[in-house]
Amino acid sequence: MKVFLVDDHPIFLDGLKTLLAVRDIDVVGMAYDGCEAITKVRELLPEIILMDISMPHMDGLTATRIIKAEFPDIKIIMLTMSETDDDLFEAIQSGACGYLLKNEDTETLIERLMGLIRGEAPLSKGLTLRILNEFTKPKKEGKSSVQMNAANDFLTHRQIQVLTMVTQGLTYKEIGHKLFLSERTIKYHMGEIINKLHLKNRKQAIAYARKMKIKFS
Repeated sequence: MKVFLVDDHPIFLDGLKTLLAVRDIDVVGMAYDGCEAITKVRELLPEIILMDISMPHMDGLTATRIIKAEFPDIKIIMLTMSETDDDLFEAIQSGACGYLLKNEDTETLIERLMGLIRGEAPLSKGLTLRILNEFTKPKKEGKSSVQMNAANDFLTHRQIQVLTMVTQGLTYKEIGHKLFLSERTIKYHMGEIINKLHLKNRKQAIAYARKMKIKFS
């Protein structure tokens, strides 16, 4: 396993890296927040990510959505102190394949992590039933989709509008004409979109928007 670790506590990260290394698990890299994680994951392409939720700059849930949109085959497991239903359900909806609590003992943590190789979902005791109960409830309509949350977490109303039009194939000049804005302003908004999504160029922004089915409404 090529494992990548994300947590904002250096001492915890160093300890976890050592813990995994003595069991011949290859830790290919570490990051201290969601933004740094996205950048390094694009370079290192790990197979598995152990991701904390509460971190500065960008939390683990937002980072999970962005990473899964670009790299759907990477398996992300939340490793957190949070036992709240909101964090648990949002993590699964965001694409996490497991949810482990930091109060697990060492052997249980390793056993659940290794279970991923056998096709098992790594979940701390008691969480499976909570997930089943939640996802068997009747679905409600509304803006609760992962796709909308992923965009609304870090793009403004105007930026979603601009990104939608760019994805439709309109030029900056055409978008500016429709929105009564200058072409320069549209370029500025696109630059902000690319920066916020931690992408390299407009092409990647369009691909991201299509994957996440982002559209202005």
